[in-house]
Order: sequence, then structure tokens, then C-alpha cells
Amino acid sequence: MIVFTYPGQGSQKKGMGQEWVNHPSWELVQDASIISGRDLSLLLLEADDAELKETKNAQLATFLTSMVIFDALQRVGVEAAAHAGHSLGEYSALTASGALGFEDAVTLVTERGEAMQVCAESHAGTMAAVLGLDDELVESACHRVDDDVWVANYNAPGQVVIAGSHSGIDFASEVAKELGAKRAMKLPVSGAFHTPFMEPARDRLRNAIDSIEFRKPDHPVFANVDAIGHENGSEWPALLSSQLTSPVRWKQILHQLGGSGFTTFVEVGPGSVLTGMAKRTLKDSSTISISSPNDIDKLLEMISGKQATIPDAHEGEHLFATERLVVSPCAGIFSPTGIDLTGKSIETGFLLGHVNETEVRSAFSGEIQGFLAVEGERVTSSQPIAWLRILKK
Repeated sequence: MIVFTYPGQGSQKKGMGQEWVNHPSWELVQDASIISGRDLSLLLLEADDAELKETKNAQLATFLTSMVIFDALQRVGVEAAAHAGHSLGEYSALTASGALGFEDAVTLVTERGEAMQVCAESHAGTMAAVLGLDDELVESACHRVDDDVWVANYNAPGQVVIAGSHSGIDFASEVAKELGAKRAMKLPVSGAFHTPFMEPARDRLRNAIDSIEFRKPDHPVFANVDAIGHENGSEWPALLSSQLTSPVRWKQILHQLGGSGFTTFVEVGPGSVLTGMAKRTLKDSSTISISSPNDIDKLLEMISGKQATIPDAHEGEHLFATERLVVSPCAGIFSPTGIDLTGKSIETGFLLGHVNETEVRSAFSGEIQGFLAVEGERVTSSQPIAWLRILKK
């Protein structure tokens, strides 16, 4: 089974939206800009490292990139049987699962980023990664320090993040090395996230969360706080509020997923941090990170488990074919263009028809193999409309 995982703050990078600008899913950036009152395309295309390091920018940019990529995956018919997000990524997971509406998610992520940044500026703190030491010994290192320091992330075997005051982190890092840690390195973050230092941000965010309606997710969403898959929308306000001051139990989530039969871990968002954690924690799992349209090709090939060679290819010229589904962008009545396109080659963005008044355009170029919906058919959101064959040299 496939699980989608969504990265948190720290995965952002300059220009991370560049490869998606001409993709149909980029329209979400325009929608989010209207909701937030900011031109978010500037964050994804032009913001420098210093600007992206600011919590209020990093969180919006990472969330939005994940949503663009998730939308692109939906357009080709790839679905997951569960979702899990690391820290901020939990909001991406909830949105992808249908538990949280996109507009509400943009509002909450904006509030979360601003609340955490204000909190960090008023209560100085930092974080450090401790490598090569068991969880219990990292906890012991924190307990042995007479200062503010706690475990913030259980990421993978031998990879734990601690957070607290600058002096507390320095002391705990030294103790961890004495206990056998291979390395303890400070992270380029602006605060001690997932610790009691974030209590003011938690209280501010809770007010925003309480105004939002959470729905039943389409598939389980595994929570950072307890590493359990939740299928009841009413549980999430408390879980999200607690998350800000509680450690992220990512390693435990990965073990829960592995034990539940999930074997394919698809990271949806910038970077490949979660992919590395999955590989380290679950040795027999299949992993892939999706940060560009080309990565979707690789995922489809992984899922199909085969590559078809075109019979008429010239000797010495290897051509591979993958198949794609164009899916409905919404629910409604499908109306094709009226032109027989079967066997025709089309380019990315080609208009295939409409669902009600919404255009159905292909997210990829390729050869139309046939239509899976007929004129006048009532279709659901993400229902396959047409079948394409993609030829790749």
C-alpha cells in the first residue's frame, strides 16, 4: 500500500516552485495568494534563503509546494491509502485527506507560522540534531542538564532532534557526546519548536483552530502526537494544538505504517528528508520523493513495475512508454470537445473537454489511447477522464 508523507519546515529551498510554474496545478498558488493576501508565487520563485528561513515564510512555502505536488498526483490518478506529515506537514496531510479544506488550511498555516515566529522572537531558543545515539540516551542527556532542553523530534533510529534554550542545547549536546553520540549539530532554525517554549503560539493557534470545521478524512492521517492513524475529524483540533508543544514521533509513525502493511512511501513536497528517514527506519520499504514533474514519471514507473519498449524503435534507440490518466478536476457532468482524439498526440495543457464549466486539460503531453468518461456522464472529482501514453526517449 502507498502512503503519502509531507515534509515540514526546513525542507524549503530557493526556487522550489520553478518546475511547477507551467503545470496546471500551479493555479493553487494563485488561489492561496488570494486567501492569504500575499503574492505567494514570489516565495516559491524568487525568495532568497534568508527570507525563506523566516518561519512565517517557510511554512507557507513548504505547505503550498506540497499541495501543488499533491494536486499533480491527483491529476494522474495516483492515490494513497494513508497520509502522514512531519510537524507543519501534518496540515498538508489533513488537506490532502479531505479533513481540512484548502482555504482553511492556508488560513491556519499562515496563523501558525506567524504565531511561532512571534513566539520564537520573544523566547529565544534553538534546536540540534543528535546522531548515532539511542532515544533513551538522548532523553537522559536532556534530563541531566539543569536547563531548558527537551526531545523535539524522534525522526529515525539514531536521529533525534532536541530543542530548548541556547545554553541548554550546548550542555545537552556535550552530554550526548559523552554518552556516545557521533555528532550533535545545531540546526538553522529560529526557535525551540515542539517544546514548552511554544505555549504562547499554541494558545494563539488554538483560537484559530476552534473556528475551523474538520471533516472525516478519506483515509487515516497519522498524528505526530501519538503516532496513531486517526479517521475522526473531531479529534484533530486537540491533536494540532498539542503538536506545537509535544515531540514529533516520526519514527514511531513509520513503524506503525510499516506494521499496517504500507510498503511504498511517497514524499510529497520539496526535498527528500522524509525519504531518507523512511529508508533508515524501514529497510525493506520502497521510497521516492516527488519535487518535480519528472519525479511523477518515476513514481508511475515504480507503481507499474514495468517499462514497455516500443516495437518500432530504431536499433540502438531505447524508448520507454508510461501511461497516464487525466482525471476530473471536480464533480459534475463531462462534456468532451466533440473532436475524436483517440490516437492523436497532444501537448501539456491540451483541452479535452469540460466538467460543468471547469476545463479538463491534460497535465502531460502524449498519445490519447481512449476516453474513460463519455459525454453527459456524471463524474466525481479525480475520476479518470482519458488515458494517455507517454513516450520518453
